[in-house]
Amino acid sequence: MEEMEEELKCPVCGSFYREPIILPCSHNLCQACARNILVQTPESESPQSRRASGSGVSDYDYLDLDKMSLYSEADSGYGSYGGFASAPTTPCQKSPNGVRVFPPAMPPPAAHLSPALAPVPRNSCITCPQCHRSLILDDRGLRGFPKNRVLEGVIDRYQQSKAAALKCQLCEKAPKEATVMCEQCDVFYCDPCRLRCHPPRGPLAKHRLVPPAQGRVSRRLSPRKVSTCTDHELENHSMYCVQCKMPVCYQCLEEGKHSSHEVKALGAMWKLHKSQLSQALNGLSDRAKEAKEFLVQLRNMVQQIQENSVEFEACLVAQCDALIDALNRRKAQLLARVNKEHEHKLKVVRDQISHCTVKLRQTTGLMEYCLEVIKENDPSGFLQISDALIRRVHLTEDQWGKGTLTPRMTTDFDLSLDNSPLLQSIHQLDFVQMKASSPVPAAPILQLEECCTHNNSATLSWKQPPLSTVPAEGYILELDDGSGGQFREVYVGKETMCTVDGLHFNSTYNARVKAFNKTGVSQYSKTLVLQTSEGCNFEPQSAPYSQLVDIKKLLAVAWFAFDPGSAHSDIIFSNDNLTVTCSSYDDRVVLGKTGFSKGVHYWEITVDRYDNHPDPAFGVARMDVMKDVMLGKDDKAWAITEGGIGKGATIGVLLDLNRKTLTFFVNDEQQGPIAFENMEGLFFPAVSLNRNVQVTLHTGLPVPDFYSSRSSIA
Repeated sequence: MEEMEEELKCPVCGSFYREPIILPCSHNLCQACARNILVQTPESESPQSRRASGSGVSDYDYLDLDKMSLYSEADSGYGSYGGFASAPTTPCQKSPNGVRVFPPAMPPPAAHLSPALAPVPRNSCITCPQCHRSLILDDRGLRGFPKNRVLEGVIDRYQQSKAAALKCQLCEKAPKEATVMCEQCDVFYCDPCRLRCHPPRGPLAKHRLVPPAQGRVSRRLSPRKVSTCTDHELENHSMYCVQCKMPVCYQCLEEGKHSSHEVKALGAMWKLHKSQLSQALNGLSDRAKEAKEFLVQLRNMVQQIQENSVEFEACLVAQCDALIDALNRRKAQLLARVNKEHEHKLKVVRDQISHCTVKLRQTTGLMEYCLEVIKENDPSGFLQISDALIRRVHLTEDQWGKGTLTPRMTTDFDLSLDNSPLLQSIHQLDFVQMKASSPVPAAPILQLEECCTHNNSATLSWKQPPLSTVPAEGYILELDDGSGGQFREVYVGKETMCTVDGLHFNSTYNARVKAFNKTGVSQYSKTLVLQTSEGCNFEPQSAPYSQLVDIKKLLAVAWFAFDPGSAHSDIIFSNDNLTVTCSSYDDRVVLGKTGFSKGVHYWEITVDRYDNHPDPAFGVARMDVMKDVMLGKDDKAWAITEGGIGKGATIGVLLDLNRKTLTFFVNDEQQGPIAFENMEGLFFPAVSLNRNVQVTLHTGLPVPDFYSSRSSIA
């Protein structure tokens, strides 16, 4: 019965109903609570004025829908009844059930009068706190609402069932808990006192013994109050009006209030409605039974979900731990390679230090010996050894000038870890459906006629097989490292064409593609072999796939422009990014869009404007070179600065990564010997200039003839 408790509580005060009355909307209120929420209305809204104007004949006058909004707010309980002189101005309070209630707008009733008998101000309005329907009271006030005697009886029985245990009335000391009550004697007995004082024989054998709780209820409720008519308080209900759905008395029928209504006997309708309620309860009972079974199922699901969650988490942790272990093993391998490179660099530098130290000691010894020889005053003896000493000094000097003072090893580690494919795979790491709802797509087909290479870029195109019925949600393009190494993802998306930039020149790449959907990943397409440009004398258009087979027989050159994305913000671009100048008086660096790590590459830069100060610088640089200083000021750039350069001069840059050298030309004349050696890694064409200089880049040029012939001789 605990679930029923909310049905027995008033929506205003939150306590059990006390003297409940039934509103016309079938909801209940305590009499005192109903009085507390009364609100006065204007005189024009009174029932008397309505009857006088012939606008209504019902006992209870409901407000029109547009008037109702003045008295209640269906979304938040009671609203403020502003606009009436008699409306309460005290802020509303909130009942335990969440309904906002206004305090009384009139003085409390006299102490000797009950809430029902206390006078109610004229033109009072009441709003149901549950359905928010408003109505205006007539002259009877709250006495016009019928009392809910059935609800009172249910509350009494519920409270008695929750009451404390009853004690025996005949125990002399320490009364024991009563076990029965005699309805005729009206006495509670414990078992010993019942056997002693109320034996089941003689006249007492005819007495009816009931449980204590039932006896208390029967004692309190008998005699049962008889429900009387609200209009005729001295008359009992004897009939039931079907149209009005309310019990009526004999006098109501005599007055003709229900003359045209269907009226039936009260007892017959009581039995009929009890039967209908029982039938309705049967259907509701079935639904309640189903709900209980469903709750049991849900509780079992909670337990199963918890168990499955623990198991799934353990499996997930094991899989992630395996990935972490594999990553740690790979980390150890890569660290071993770094340590190997570290030891190699140290060995080369230390060997050079040792060699240089020995040579320096020999040179110092020769110098000290020559100084001592110069101090001698014997001309003939001096001339006997002077020629040999002079030759030794020149020979030693020449030995120092042949790259001996150039480090054989750079301090930079050119090993670059490409972790983007792994990071992308980690980001794409996700759960897949345990049960496949549809098959995986078919392997894509590479469209060979649309695949091509250009400089160090490759463009690939693919499509789904013509007879494929399973749609693909996206594609994954993979390329190897150009040296036959592992494949890596270079594109993931819905497009069927992709251009991959930044590849090595003169390298052979293997490409493949696969499709995927929610179910899984398809098989790979056939592998396509791509050859990038070698770096000499070829037309700038892309090579179709039909030429890829023999592309190694062709000579290619690199076509590129300056890169706005990596340049300093003060650099100004024009002529399709081939011409640059600067908006600052300070030196600013701009790089070419293409980087080189293999092959022989040559490009030229013409000086379009030059105001003699300061000198521009031309050369190559790493991607992370400083962009706000002259080229060559840090260890990330290799450049030439020619003071004799003027307007119209042409500077040629020859990067031979096969020989690891960098050479410069000015107006087709080589500037001295090789400028830089041991050029290893990835290099970008670079220029530094200020606002006094404007230059234009020329690419796709052949290597100078004399250098080519010298290379063939070498």
